[in-house]
This record gives sequence, C-alpha cells and structure tokens, in this order.
Amino acid sequence: MNNLFKALNDSTRREILEILKDKDLTAGEIADQFNISKPSISHHLDLLRQAGLVVSVKDGQYIYYSLNTTVMDEMLKWIISLQSHKNKS
Repeated sequence: MNNLFKALNDSTRREILEILKDKDLTAGEIADQFNISKPSISHHLDLLRQAGLVVSVKDGQYIYYSLNTTVMDEMLKWIISLQSHKNKS
C-alpha cells in the first residue's frame, strides 16, 4: 500500500489518473497534455503501474494505459472499515 500512497502523493500522477478516467491513452497522448518531458511522463506512468493504479497493454508499436479501479476499490474498503471501526468505539 506504500506504493499506492507514494503514487497518489504527486499532482502530475493524480492528473494522469483523471485523464485516464475518460479513455485509454498511449504514453505519447498522455505526454501531449503536459509541459514536461516524455521520459518524465514515462516515469510517472511506471510508478502508477507499480502501484497497480494503471495497467498497460501493448497493441502493435503502442502501449495503451488504462485506469485500474480495483486497487482504488480495495483502498476505499480499507478506509471505510477504519471509519466503521471508529464509529463502533
């Protein structure tokens, strides 16, 4: 879960997640929406992938990135369980 919080701790990575909620995109398409280098975007995408927040699928010469909501669902369940435990006390 540390990778998850580390990934979410950066505004660029959170913005990438926002962009990907609409549709799957290639790294180049994602990079076109930022004023930072493509290698920097690749680094951000790698951290998001390591945290399980995005998945990548190779299609020909392109790699498409998509949002993986499963990890977020698990995190929300964990947070809700903490909240419900607090309310029982």
